[in-house]
Amino acid sequence: MDPIIQIKSTTVVLPYDDIDTDQIIPARYINTNTKEGLGEHLFTDWRHDKNGEERLDFPLNDPKSRKAAVLVAGHNFGCGSSREHAPWALLDYGIRAVISTEIADIFRNNSLKNGLIPVIVNVESHQWLLSHPGAEVTVSLEESSLIIEQQELLDFSIDPFSRYCLMNGLDQLGFLTDREEQIANYESKQ
Repeated sequence: MDPIIQIKSTTVVLPYDDIDTDQIIPARYINTNTKEGLGEHLFTDWRHDKNGEERLDFPLNDPKSRKAAVLVAGHNFGCGSSREHAPWALLDYGIRAVISTEIADIFRNNSLKNGLIPVIVNVESHQWLLSHPGAEVTVSLEESSLIIEQQELLDFSIDPFSRYCLMNGLDQLGFLTDREEQIANYESKQ
């Protein structure tokens, strides 16, 4: 995992509440243990019609949104089953952060472990972001802040361990292996 200090991007907006993990990546695509290629199936039942053609009215298919690394979603994003493939699909597609007023706990934890930053904002800022697709934002892990259109500064909460791991490009296993010598020394004294 690459270290993440900040993400500067425009936003893509999915204004729907209660987007669950089966909508993010349908179960028929999770029979893999690799992350590569899952972005192709991100929101596939919404992004494509019954013939497999891209729906031009779906926000992620809009050419202006294709390079957006920040997804602004409705309330209660990532609810449903525990599915690590959901953050994998978002990351493989190019999404690096998700902004909402609420993000389901299991999805939030899976995201943090895999390098996707979940950002919880207040209702007023959320409504503004929902109504302004393509807004420029900066997600700063260093400051634990979200800057909207280079003007509004919002703090967001992230646990210190996850923040440390993300900023240093470590997953939980990487964190432990970085301390292998310290662990061995401790165990030798027991």
